[in-house]
Amino acid sequence: MMTLSNDVASHSHDNNTRTGENRLLAALSTSDRALLEPGLERVRLAVGDTLLRVDQPIEHVYFLEGGIAAVLEVIEGERQHAVGLLGADGYVGWPILLGDDRSPHDVVLRAEPGTALRIPAARLLEAVERSDTLRAPLLRFIQVFLIQMGRTVVSALSHPVERRLARWILLYHDRVSGDEISMTHEEFRLMLAVRRSSITDALHRLEETRAIRSVRGRVIVRDRDKLLEMAAMTYGPPEEAYARLVGTPTV
Repeated sequence: MMTLSNDVASHSHDNNTRTGENRLLAALSTSDRALLEPGLERVRLAVGDTLLRVDQPIEHVYFLEGGIAAVLEVIEGERQHAVGLLGADGYVGWPILLGDDRSPHDVVLRAEPGTALRIPAARLLEAVERSDTLRAPLLRFIQVFLIQMGRTVVSALSHPVERRLARWILLYHDRVSGDEISMTHEEFRLMLAVRRSSITDALHRLEETRAIRSVRGRVIVRDRDKLLEMAAMTYGPPEEAYARLVGTPTV
């Protein structure tokens, strides 16, 4: 069984929450970043902003600098379930690199406002056509995100609610600017697809371990190590893959 190394576990929150920087862009070489620079535009994002809509054309790609983008599976045009999260560790709009100009998901900003560097999809495709060293890290991030989605599916099928909740809190904690996370019962519903009473029970169990404190509309992380212990194998492989495939920013 793959487990998250102590180094990655202890530093993932600090590394992912640096403000004003997208980690994927920071890891690019100077020449590859220069290919993107002319097309990048910084935009402000509010909680609830929809960056992509299912089956709609992908007009822009967003490299988040703050905030969390929830990737939501839409069922029968109404019901939504979270299948993954990303923040300043990646980008929104990656299907265009796989040959699809439409989004398979809704992608909505959650937890806290932020900014993103936005580039027209056509401009990004032009840039990657000019540089294989730019294309490669963008594709590697897709691999990382697919690992995260796979872990979401396995966890939903196999693990108790409190373990799944601990994992989602860790995913949010990795990507917000502090230990306080805006998480409503609607947010929990998107993540866990369970009854409100099950969410309440799971929160109480995590509070009993003193891993978190839950107040109206917020979760405060008190002991990350206890959350990691509770999440167990549901958390770790995507974080290990990110460290291995994306690495640290290029100097």
